[in-house]
Amino acid sequence: MTDDLSDDASQPASTARRKWRPAMLWLFAGFAAFAYTFDQLTKLWVTSTMTEGERIPVLPPLLHWYYIRNSGAAFSIGENVTWIFTIVMAAVSVAILFQLRRLGSAWWALSLGLLLGGALGNLTDRLFREPSFAMGHVVDFIQLPNFAIFNIADSAVVSGVVIICLLTLRGIGLDGSRHVSSTKPASDRKPASGSSPGE
Repeated sequence: MTDDLSDDASQPASTARRKWRPAMLWLFAGFAAFAYTFDQLTKLWVTSTMTEGERIPVLPPLLHWYYIRNSGAAFSIGENVTWIFTIVMAAVSVAILFQLRRLGSAWWALSLGLLLGGALGNLTDRLFREPSFAMGHVVDFIQLPNFAIFNIADSAVVSGVVIICLLTLRGIGLDGSRHVSSTKPASDRKPASGSSPGE
């Protein structure tokens, strides 16, 4: 009887999540498209209006536009193995798409959308920019003091990862369900039968 009641109670929540799933998918697609489009438009603006190596003060000394082309990852790591980053970004994009069948949370839609849009933004550079297919250099232009030069795609990826970490710490699953720890604090535990609280 208890199992039947628990099954009946879980069905409305499961049904509600299924009804919300199309909305979550549209939300995910919207954030991914926004991150990707914003990244590509800013890179188009930089390559069209600046020369490589040019530095423009925006909010000095905090913010400058500094146009460089990066063959590696952050902090110019792995400059001689560009193809590895191309494969990694493609794999990340595919992995995100495989997770969408479980999507039932607006915050997860936001984080995965930003992550996919950012990954595809830099992947586009790797595939289609000079010097060759799958070996292209990524356009970076945002410079902060004592920090690596980056772009909008990098910002989207980092933002998505931060949100995912926060959701995980709060126990919010990809489907929107909240996972609560089964362990209770010692103060909440009932004393054993036959013994007083002071024993």
